[in-house]
Amino acid sequence: MSLSCSDCFSDLLCGEDSNIIFSGGGDDLTEYSSDLESCPPDVEESIAELLEEEREFAKINSPSSHQQIDVSVRAESVAWILKVQRYYCFQPLTAYLTVNYFDRFLYYHHLPKLNGWPIQLLSVACLSLAAKMEEPLVPSLLDLQVEGAKFIFESRNIQRMELLVLRVLDWRLRSISPFCYLSYFALKIDPTGTYTGFLTSRAKEIILSTVKETSFLKYRPSCIAAATILCAANDLPNFSFITVQQAESWCDGLLKDNVLSCYQLVQQMVTNNRPKKQPKVLPQLRVMTRPSITSSDSSSSSSSSLSYKRRKLNNNLWADDVK
Repeated sequence: MSLSCSDCFSDLLCGEDSNIIFSGGGDDLTEYSSDLESCPPDVEESIAELLEEEREFAKINSPSSHQQIDVSVRAESVAWILKVQRYYCFQPLTAYLTVNYFDRFLYYHHLPKLNGWPIQLLSVACLSLAAKMEEPLVPSLLDLQVEGAKFIFESRNIQRMELLVLRVLDWRLRSISPFCYLSYFALKIDPTGTYTGFLTSRAKEIILSTVKETSFLKYRPSCIAAATILCAANDLPNFSFITVQQAESWCDGLLKDNVLSCYQLVQQMVTNNRPKKQPKVLPQLRVMTRPSITSSDSSSSSSSSLSYKRRKLNNNLWADDVK
């Protein structure tokens, strides 16, 4: 069903001009990539800068109080976001940023209703903004509302919501994510680069699973990256000896206690999400017992045999008579 929410959300009619989007208003923001390919040659210095920016960003986005949202409502929204991400084969970073915008918006802004269509509208707007930031091809706002979307919104209402999200987030859409550190941490585990592709790919899958859980919101991106890379290394026998203590030495700024607690949460989550093996059920064999022969059966069998012999004898006699 199509909703017109202009009367329901008075603050969706933002004062910003849409031309601001295309102006140089965000030139002072630092750009971050999901990989290290865009980093300067001195990787160690680049990682140190990311950690410093991460600390500053954590201070800005740590309000003392925020609007509480029901865990089940958030889980439903995140599940829908991940479905659309898989449907359009978006990058993992797109889904991560979408949930990041979603959570940060609710930290700072009060919604009149924390379920139903307002949350769905927020999810669509955040996904649209994240896709515009990371994807080369972005579906239309109407086509973006797939995979069981409960409400279908008009494009103009989604655009108004996008402007509200931009205003609440102070136009800070570039956020440091765990993906920034994966290649660097993978090379720390495997300097030869033989298994770094597997480690980063597996870690990305685990990171997408962490966005479903609110318990990971208290950890910084670098901490989540280290924990997920360690968990991915557990799947390779050659690197099962890597410990949290070793991860602490990968770069300055990683705290052993934080990485350890995050790593334990990741391990628990991976174990719970792993499909349980069904118990093997052996096919039931039907055992046939040989029936015992009673005296009556024996006598009837004997009489039948005798009768058959008599018939055969009579037939032979009849054949001789014919000759």
